[in-house]
Amino acid sequence: MEKIDISKLTEWLLEKIDKIGKLPRLYRILICLVIFVMIIGPFFYFLYQPKIKKIDELKQEHELLETKIVRAKAKARQLKHFQDKLKKAQMEFKIAVKKLPEQKEIPSLLSSISRSGHDAGLEFLLFEPKGERTKEFYAEIPVSIIVTGNYHKTALFFDRVARLHRIVNIDDIKMTKTKGTNKLQTSCTAVTYRFVETQPKKPS
Repeated sequence: MEKIDISKLTEWLLEKIDKIGKLPRLYRILICLVIFVMIIGPFFYFLYQPKIKKIDELKQEHELLETKIVRAKAKARQLKHFQDKLKKAQMEFKIAVKKLPEQKEIPSLLSSISRSGHDAGLEFLLFEPKGERTKEFYAEIPVSIIVTGNYHKTALFFDRVARLHRIVNIDDIKMTKTKGTNKLQTSCTAVTYRFVETQPKKPS
């Protein structure tokens, strides 16, 4: 392989530079621009452009992560809201369950309903507990009632039943006036409830 003569190469470069120096100004500017592009072009293409692309990708990833964070914070706020609602519902459920008598308390509760009518001065023509109607976690115990008495005494009976510690609803109220008297015959259904503990399902 032939060795490169450094001195000759240097002389050649100086000669070319000298020739360029003798060219008109416009040509010198154009040559400088070409040399600048030849130097900067590879740098931009191989080093700068890939970094720009990487920066754009990182920006997009950053924006995506920020969006996910905003959504996560919104869901966290919603979770706290639903947790508070759940706690409130659980407390209300416990309070409601306490007002539902157990099976052993039903006879005394029915006695309390009957006693409320007698204390109000009503005469009972019918006091007949019906069969239970089982729901999800409680059972309804309806009682058919027919009483006679004036309007004031009947209203007092309903008020005393409403003030009982346990839940008792009065439904299907029908009033008819007894002929020749100021008494009313009132038929209604008193519905009380008891808590039914659900049994855990056996694994199949």
